[in-house]
Amino acid sequence: MHFTTTEENYIKAIYHLQQGTGNVSTNDLAAELSTKPASITDMLKKLTIKKLLRYERYKGVRLSNEGEKLALAIVRKHRLWEYFLVNTLEFGWDEVHEVAEELEHISSKKLVEQLDLFLGYPKFDPHGDPIPDSQGRMAVQQQINLIDLALDIPAEVCSVGSQSTELLEILKHKQLGIGTKLEVKRKFSFDHSIEIKMKSLPAITISQQLAQSLFVKTISND
Repeated sequence: MHFTTTEENYIKAIYHLQQGTGNVSTNDLAAELSTKPASITDMLKKLTIKKLLRYERYKGVRLSNEGEKLALAIVRKHRLWEYFLVNTLEFGWDEVHEVAEELEHISSKKLVEQLDLFLGYPKFDPHGDPIPDSQGRMAVQQQINLIDLALDIPAEVCSVGSQSTELLEILKHKQLGIGTKLEVKRKFSFDHSIEIKMKSLPAITISQQLAQSLFVKTISND
């Protein structure tokens, strides 16, 4: 079955929203997609008829098994294209989201499988988000929030909590990215900022807000 770009955007938005809240309300979806609730209701009816959604009166919607499969296929394409754009075409990781939003709607299954093969079956995209495989399975990463990392423990940045341009811009400015190795050297109780040390760079202080947007995994000190 073929789906329109708008239908796919709805399915992906519901997928992301239901990770946090379970059932998704019309208002949540309207805010996420910047669309009037009346238009949302019409589209939800269409998607329910196509058996992509389960609707419960007064409780909102959630994806059916078929809807979940479609959502994972779209997320898979989006994250593979982001990986390709950053690692092959050398886009900045802060430049790829909007391009991948367009490329994720290409329907050729063969192209996606060949892209995955060409890239060597990557498990995570440039922002550290897991890439679903062809069966919709995703690797799980053991990670903690940077703000919770104990002092002097070697760690590596493995994902970011948001892909906003503002966040990616400040990370670039501070030379922080996926794979950056660091240690927390001090924690300041006054404003909960932290001092971090990266190899061969002077120690820097980052805000609590920035630290909470970064996730790290501990590594052995080599």
